[in-house]
Amino acid sequence: MTNPSSIPADDSRPVIRLAKGRSRRLRTGHPWVFSNEIEMEPRTRALTPGSVVTLEDAGGEKLGAATFNPHSLIAARLLSADPGRAIDEAFFEDRLTRALALRSRLFDRPFYRLIHSEADGLPGLILDRYGDTVALQVNTAGMERLTPLLLGALDRVIAPATVVLRNDTPARTLEGLEQYHAVAKGTLDGPVEIEENGARFVADLAHGQKTGWFFDQRDNRAFVAGLARGERMLDLYTYGGGFAIQAAVAGAVSVTAIDRSADALATAERAAALNGVAITAVRAEAFAEMARLAAAGETFGVVVADPPAFVKSKKDLASGAKGYRKMTRLAASLVAPGGILFVASCSHHMPADRFAEEVAHGLSLAGRGGRILRSAGAGPDHPLHPHLPESAYLKSLTLQLD
Repeated sequence: MTNPSSIPADDSRPVIRLAKGRSRRLRTGHPWVFSNEIEMEPRTRALTPGSVVTLEDAGGEKLGAATFNPHSLIAARLLSADPGRAIDEAFFEDRLTRALALRSRLFDRPFYRLIHSEADGLPGLILDRYGDTVALQVNTAGMERLTPLLLGALDRVIAPATVVLRNDTPARTLEGLEQYHAVAKGTLDGPVEIEENGARFVADLAHGQKTGWFFDQRDNRAFVAGLARGERMLDLYTYGGGFAIQAAVAGAVSVTAIDRSADALATAERAAALNGVAITAVRAEAFAEMARLAAAGETFGVVVADPPAFVKSKKDLASGAKGYRKMTRLAASLVAPGGILFVASCSHHMPADRFAEEVAHGLSLAGRGGRILRSAGAGPDHPLHPHLPESAYLKSLTLQLD
């Protein structure tokens, strides 16, 4: 990670020229330029991955400032449509301030995703806020080089006590970056307490999945919790107990939380204690446990199946689709007549229409009918860039089954 004081403005930055006729997408607002859209001259290929560059079309018209990686399929990621914009701490302070203003309108407590990559004008960056602690994921060479500027701006905008770098995602390898995990500021003495929908939880920023918590399901958890009042509830893949605890707080008569991770279950039980509610934590593989419960004749008024990604790449689509189909079949068999089934996919490569088809197929195999009450994605602190519909990674369906 370099330590620049700023990146120079347009006149002294390297220039990347787009091939003739290949600037239209960028001009209409798309934030990416692919490697086959660029004139890859020897000087261009020799640029350091992550360099800040000026983009121009084949006729020499300057189109914006971007980060550039000659070794990546997504070669350039737009930072600003103003080619003269200096990429310095003031740039990051502006982006952070705008993102903070939006989240302050959405939430009255500082627990949310503050930066959601391109949609917040900072490509390759995920920044989650847990009170006075923040966790960052930097997934591109460009944002890696700019991280010192980001950290300086972050201090001025929200002055977090602790900053954790969760730079351990596989996406970094596509950019030629190492995976690592570090505390960039302050100390991290253990899991941190957070709030969501009026309930208290524990997020493990050191060892938990992603940045430690999944804020994206916030609205879906609230909706399902409202349907769980007075019902027996089963939460599969509970992780930190997000769905389970909120259902218990809302008045579910019993809550069973399933996960194969002992650490995840311990975290969920700690959250239950913080909220003064009880859950039954069961360490098991979800598919096997669903089959066991069905064989025992168990049914629940609400069943939640929110698994890790089944489709981690395009080549996994066929097998992952079958996984969602089987998951739905098994989960549906545990829903009492008139009960609720919530199913979700966080797989970026699983199209929403294909997910809905597999859920419907799974219901058919289970011999269940019903109706979709709600189709939803991530919460509003995970906004979408209007030109990147494929970034709508989270899909969920809430159904009532006959």
